[in-house]
Amino acid sequence: MPLIEFRNVTKKYGHYTACKGVNLAIEDGEFVSIVGQSGAGKTTLVKLLIAEEKITEGRIVVADWDITNIRPREVPILREQIGVVFQDFKLLEKKTVYENVAFALEVSGADNARITNVVPQLLKIVGLENFTNQWPYALSGGEMQRVAIARALAHRPKILIADEPTGNLDSINTKEIVNLLQKINEFGTTVILVSHNKEVVNYIKKRVVTMHQGEITSDQARGRYLL
Repeated sequence: MPLIEFRNVTKKYGHYTACKGVNLAIEDGEFVSIVGQSGAGKTTLVKLLIAEEKITEGRIVVADWDITNIRPREVPILREQIGVVFQDFKLLEKKTVYENVAFALEVSGADNARITNVVPQLLKIVGLENFTNQWPYALSGGEMQRVAIARALAHRPKILIADEPTGNLDSINTKEIVNLLQKINEFGTTVILVSHNKEVVNYIKKRVVTMHQGEITSDQARGRYLL
């Protein structure tokens, strides 16, 4: 049984079809790059997977849980299993590095003992153990993205989605973030990278799913960016 399965999934916004008849299975522990030009349907796929949007037709199953008609009160439970990292970091400016990561645990009701145990471990994984008291404005783009990744890992999710995580980074920081995502994948986390960066996707040399106008047009087990 795949960890993630889209079964003939269609998403419409009025007369516009953002995803059309998508069938996609992702196994536990895979690293999958989803590529395509702007408007191809990549971000819509992510929104459906984290239940930010509801599908129009089809089914989505995550870890044997059919989330097609997920109830609002169940969405936070789903999102503890799926960490998400965005292009624009989405850090809280008035919180330190430590506090930004801790916040993800606080909002889910974690006690102080767990927070003080887990946060330093997460910061060590992303190489920021010496940045606990730094403010976001004092960090480089690469460092801010590392904080965002640490925060996304707070609940030890089965799945990490990185939606254009290197879009605002230079080439050096881009490579460091990609290497970090690969390291997280090696720990056993399933990683879904959404990107239009040809160099990044070709560097990873893992499975590549290509989307065009809301449909999957290519699925390569060890692929390259073909657009």
